[in-house]
Amino acid sequence: MPKYVIEREAPGAGKMSLEDIKDSSLKSRNVMKDMDSDIHWVQSYISDDKIYCVYVAPNEQAIRDHGERAGLPVTRISKVVRAIDATTAE
Repeated sequence: MPKYVIEREAPGAGKMSLEDIKDSSLKSRNVMKDMDSDIHWVQSYISDDKIYCVYVAPNEQAIRDHGERAGLPVTRISKVVRAIDATTAE
């Protein structure tokens, strides 16, 4: 199944409290459980004003549906076509 990186515009994201982060995570997880889809949240990274999420999903529309239902902005979706890491150079 394809992997995607989702960019979310979220002004002040880097200043979110741990409780706010937990609440957002719980809502996202509950929406995924309720969706009739194979969408899977892998991990997210928070910067000052954006959140970058890695998802495995059948298509972009499933990610957009999830974002809408969970109240999470979806600014950009990029399909991962290849992954590299430090071991790639070996």
